[in-house]
Amino acid sequence: MAKRDSVTHRLKTLPEYFLNVCACRKNFEIRVDDRDVQTGDTVILMEWTPETGYTGAVSRPLRITYVLRNVPQYGLAEGYCIFCWDN
Repeated sequence: MAKRDSVTHRLKTLPEYFLNVCACRKNFEIRVDDRDVQTGDTVILMEWTPETGYTGAVSRPLRITYVLRNVPQYGLAEGYCIFCWDN
């Protein structure tokens, strides 16, 4: 299978998680595995609240360094993935 070009994923994120990412205390996401995130892709997190929608705050581009999926035997539900980036 040919390697695909890297992709930038823009994801809405609740304020409590967004702030921890910006403070370099959180460097991972657990998400529904519906975007085909791959090592080498970039994620940009956009702060969002249910009450007001997007706040306008966005993270710096975060380069994905590891993706974990398809391991329900270790507690990661089928159909979800964990991906992380370097701070």
